[in-house]
Amino acid sequence: MSQSRPSPPVVRRWVWLAVSAAALASLLAWQAGRVPSVPANAVVRSAVPAANAPALPSAVPAATPATARRLPALPAATAALRREFETTPDLAALAQRLSSPHYAHDAEAQWMLGRIYDYCAPYAWNPAGYARDTQTIAGMRLAAAATMRHARERIASRCAGFTPDDALAQEKILAQRVQAAESGSLAAQAALLSAGQPLQGDADYLRWLIRQILAAQDPEAFVAIAPAMGLPASGQEAYHGEVSGTPLTELAWLVAACRLGQNCSADGTLVTRHCANGGICSREPAQDFETFVRNAGVTRQDEPDLDVMVNLLIDGTELK
Repeated sequence: MSQSRPSPPVVRRWVWLAVSAAALASLLAWQAGRVPSVPANAVVRSAVPAANAPALPSAVPAATPATARRLPALPAATAALRREFETTPDLAALAQRLSSPHYAHDAEAQWMLGRIYDYCAPYAWNPAGYARDTQTIAGMRLAAAATMRHARERIASRCAGFTPDDALAQEKILAQRVQAAESGSLAAQAALLSAGQPLQGDADYLRWLIRQILAAQDPEAFVAIAPAMGLPASGQEAYHGEVSGTPLTELAWLVAACRLGQNCSADGTLVTRHCANGGICSREPAQDFETFVRNAGVTRQDEPDLDVMVNLLIDGTELK
């Protein structure tokens, strides 16, 4: 292992958020605000050859009412890989397998490999420092400290096979997402959009991508695009007519993903990452994501609006 690097100031930056679960909506809005806006006429990744860019159909058929609330029929191999990502105790071993030439052009495998890098990066950057911060958090008298410790220990256990030598930096994660996106992964394209690095930055591509995700009803893509559909979408014509533009719309995409089959349980990666990396932790360790959102992320006055938006997203209704 290479020489230990200084531990990032995790406690100073994040732990205060665990004092109150009500920080959920404001933090999500802040995270979304970090995503730079994309001018409608800009091509952000001009280095991507035109041949690799997805073809933009003139129209993507909306899902019919007959398909409303029906869980997406994922290919068996895709569903199995997603379950393995959520449950395997050794993510480094899974990453090694997905890095083999056999999976080089498998869009889902490449997307999952990027998910592993993203999930394990906070630990792999400095395992010893990560453990020290976890112990510091555990000793603090915060209402959700125990939940946060549990989430961080879960990440440390599943990512124990990674070291600083694996260099899971943002550049590597971004490159992996680009590879998955160019292989055809909608979720990877959504993640690039949320990071302010879409494969194409023109309005036609953005509209196409959003409608493709709505038509596919893929929960992974819903989670990946959620940050872009919050505050960063406010006032942007390319998002006109979609559930977008506010912190509540970001939550709507995430809740819709849970309804479509994303693992939103207390031990799932969505809840674990929000708690371990963002300090957004429930005082009740067994609470799932949607319950936490309704209890701490939205007001009673906003709940009906959240329900309307979630229903629009998962019913496949054409949004005007």
